[in-house]
Parts: sequence; C-alpha cells; structure tokens
Amino acid sequence: MNPTAPNHPALGHVTFLGAGPGDPGLLTLRAVEALAAADVLIADPPVLDVVRAHVRANVSVESHGMPAQAVADGASNTAEVPVLRGTANLVMGAARSGKRVVRAVVGDPGLDGNAADEMLACAAEGVTFEVVPGVANAVGVPAYAGVPLHDASGADVRFLDARSATDRCWAEVGSSEVTAVVTATLETIAATANELISAGRKPDTPMTVTVAGTTTRQRTWSVTLGSVAQALKAAKVLPSPNGAQPVIAVVGERSAAAQRDQLSWFESKPLFGWNVLVPRTKEQAASLSDQLRSYGAVPSEVPTIAVEPPRTPQQMERAVKGLVTGRYEWIAFTSVNAVKAVREKFEEYGLDARAFAGIKVAAVGEQTAKSLVDFGVKPDLVPSGEQSAAGLLEDWPPYDPVFDPIDRVFLPRADIATETLVAGLIELGWEVDDVTAYRTVRASPPPAETREAIKGGGFDAVLFTSSSTVRNLVGIAGKPHNVTVIACIGPATAKTAEEHGLRVDVMSPEPSVHKLAAALADFGAARRDAAVEAGDPVTRPSERRPGSRRRARS
Repeated sequence: MNPTAPNHPALGHVTFLGAGPGDPGLLTLRAVEALAAADVLIADPPVLDVVRAHVRANVSVESHGMPAQAVADGASNTAEVPVLRGTANLVMGAARSGKRVVRAVVGDPGLDGNAADEMLACAAEGVTFEVVPGVANAVGVPAYAGVPLHDASGADVRFLDARSATDRCWAEVGSSEVTAVVTATLETIAATANELISAGRKPDTPMTVTVAGTTTRQRTWSVTLGSVAQALKAAKVLPSPNGAQPVIAVVGERSAAAQRDQLSWFESKPLFGWNVLVPRTKEQAASLSDQLRSYGAVPSEVPTIAVEPPRTPQQMERAVKGLVTGRYEWIAFTSVNAVKAVREKFEEYGLDARAFAGIKVAAVGEQTAKSLVDFGVKPDLVPSGEQSAAGLLEDWPPYDPVFDPIDRVFLPRADIATETLVAGLIELGWEVDDVTAYRTVRASPPPAETREAIKGGGFDAVLFTSSSTVRNLVGIAGKPHNVTVIACIGPATAKTAEEHGLRVDVMSPEPSVHKLAAALADFGAARRDAAVEAGDPVTRPSERRPGSRRRARS
C-alpha cells in the first residue's frame, strides 16, 4: 500500500429500478433480488410500500419528494412536511459513501426523465449503475383494465403524455386512426379529449379512462371522447386530495374499448376492492390474506387473541425433557402457536430439530405442517381429509403394543383447547400428556380508526375462524355494522355470531380457512352476477351504508 495515496472510499453502486404501476405482484424477480441486497432505498411515494416490503430491516429508506416517515404517516401535501430536494444528490451522496443504492420509480426507469438525469449524474462521477426495467404504466394499466392495445389488424399504437404534449402531437394523433394511449390527470382528461376532437377525432370515438390502475382501487370508465366529461361528472369522481391524480386513457376505433365488458378480468374479480377484516395475526393470516388478494380483496389483519407463556411453566419443561429422554412415541401439534412454544423452549435449552429423532410428529393441518418444516421437522402425519382434530383422529393409528414400544403422546396446546383430540387418542389406546404450552388472552384494542371502520360499516366482510374470534372482536372493537358480510368457518362459530346479534351470510362447507375464503368469493361472485343481470351498478357492501358517497340502486 502506498502511504502517500489519497484515502478515497470505494464508490457504491446504484440500481435504477422500475416498480411498475402499483400492483406489488408486477415486480420482477431481478427487482426483488436488487432490493434484498440494498443498503439504501430511495423510492417514489406511490411505490414506496411496494418496494419497501422486500428490503432488509436495517436499510435506510427515503421517499423521493418527502421523508419516508411522512409518507407512511399519510401526509397529504408537501406543505405539511419538509421537502427533500435534489434526488440526484441523495442518490450520489449514498453512492459516494460506498453504499448499494436502489432508486425505485413508478413504471419503468427508461420512461422517467428524472431517473435519466440521475443516471447521467452517476456516469459523470464514475459510479457504476444498472437498470432493472419495470412494467410501464401505459402498458400495464390498459392490460389490467381489459383493453388490449393491438387488434388482429395490427393497427398502430401511439403513446402520448398529455401533460407535455405539443400542438404537433395533437394534430398527428387527431388526423389518424392510431390507437392513442394517453397519460393525463383526472382533472385534465376532459380537456385532453377536447384537444383530440379539435385535432380531428370524432366525438363518438371509443375511449377508456382508468384511475389507480393495477391496484384494488382501480376504476375504469368506458366512454367516448365527447361524453367523458359528463360520464365522470355523473360518476361523482372527485379530484385527489393529494393533487393531480394520474389516469391512463385509451382512445381509438380499433382499440378494444368497446369489448371491455368481455375483457375486464381484473375489476370483475369476485371480491374486487372489498375491504375484508381477518381477525388473526399477520403470521396466522399470511396464506389466507394471499388467497383473499387473489380474489381482488384488500385484507386487513386485526389480532383478537394474544399469546402468552403458561402461568406455571414447569409442566412444559418436564414434557420437553421427557421428549429428549424418550418418554414419547408421538408429539402432536394442533396450531402454529404450539410449534412456536415448543421451538422457543428448545432454544432455551440449546436444542434444535435433531431432538425429534425417533419421535413421530403429527400436524393438524397445512399451516402447522409448514411451520414445522420451517423448524426443520417434516411431519409424519397430516390429515388427509378435514384439517381439524377430528380429521387428525381419522388418520391416527391405534396403539399397537407389538409395533409401538411407547404408548404416550405429548400434546402441547392452548389453555382453552377442547378435549376432542385427547378423548379420541385415549379411545385409540394412547396415554396423553395434555400440556399447556401457551395461554390465549384477549388482544389489545385496534387503533381508533379501525374500530370506527368496524362499527361504521367501513369493512365489506369479516371472516370469523372460531367462536373466540367473534367474542374477542366484539369485545375489543365493537359489533360489525349490519352492512358487513359475516362469514363463519362452521356452525359453532355461526351460533356464537348470532348470539352476538350478527347476521351470518356465508358458511364454509368445511372447517378450513381456505374453504371459508372460497365461500366468501362465491358469495361475492353471485352478488356481482345478480347486480349485472338486474342492470344495477356493481357496488361493495360498504357502499350501502348510510352516508356512503355511492349507493347501489334499490
């Protein structure tokens, strides 16, 4: 090493990343990889939540335009918070310190002028960078609106940003039959339509206008150039409180705007835009929430039960020691929380999954089995049918003194668990150590805003997965409004809901959370079909509550 050489830190690396129009599922695999490796994330506010979910917990996060915390807190305009100026300076400052920077933009970086300037700044200082393309708004939004841009004739498509269009652009588009994909704002789209008419397009030219494209807030209107202003006024579309609201419009005789009623796959999902309350923790509700999103819903997890250690831990300690010393032939897990409780006790004693060697392991269902696999344990028994204690007993082998050297089962459970499994195992000839591994207590009340939404009809549906979720939700947040669709996992849960004055609308055909979600989707699809057949607007249940801005016709 030359002691006289200047001590310059190594320059970092910048990834310019397209986050797409808004649907988190449109991030590319390369984008997710880049985000996972980032030291610093600098993101446009509309896609901050989309990309932040993929970075590490200790990553520095900035939002282009305002501090990330202000965006997270819902600041509605730049007058409320200090504005960050010069995003290129933020990017370069982080890169000069040797950090790996991800600069996330809406849509595609190649169509973002600010990103291009920031790339030039990197090039000028010798900072290496790469570009991860994203789904451009002008392409992704029409696809989600059910408006293919090309027909069989191969008609030309012209992309136009009305916010910066020149007179020459209007003349070219107006005097031709090309399909025009226009980026505009909700406040100016009517004026944009008039520009096209003045440039030569016929007022009856088909047109679609989409706001909040690719998100569950998406709305699309099929209109004409001459009727767009009246249609938006009739729909009582309000300007965004955050300023100009972007829209993507598709204009053209050869566009598929006229066939959108057959091609609208996204907005016609059975629960599109429904706010669904899931009274479970995020960990418990993960796969259920993913399933609801696949139906177009917006799930909100609200824990109604908190898990605490047992009041007297000695019983659990003795059972875990007995497991290690060969006291048990089987261990049966009836919940993810039971797996977590045993795992924590193992870690306390310095044990790992190898302690299960020689012991048969049973799991009550797929979610519990998955948590065991994450622990490093593959279950020997998972119900082939119903995922419940009854389903587990259907497949559980009876005790055989010839083949089973030990006749005892370790059953770590909640303090309020039913006796179904214990009684069934005893009937099959097994001795059972029924051990309280954790206690369930009522969770703390959710935020005031959530409580008001529950009581005021802000949720379209609620999924009750047990009688305790009914009792606890009513106890900590109040009774759901009568417009809210009530879905219950089984007769016992439905009976508890009715005892609390709730009307049960949906019943799962089987005691499975995924069958329950599917039953709610079937209910939503039937409701949508009935509205379409009657010629009524398709509305969400919450839009029928008193004071709702848009109501369904009676």
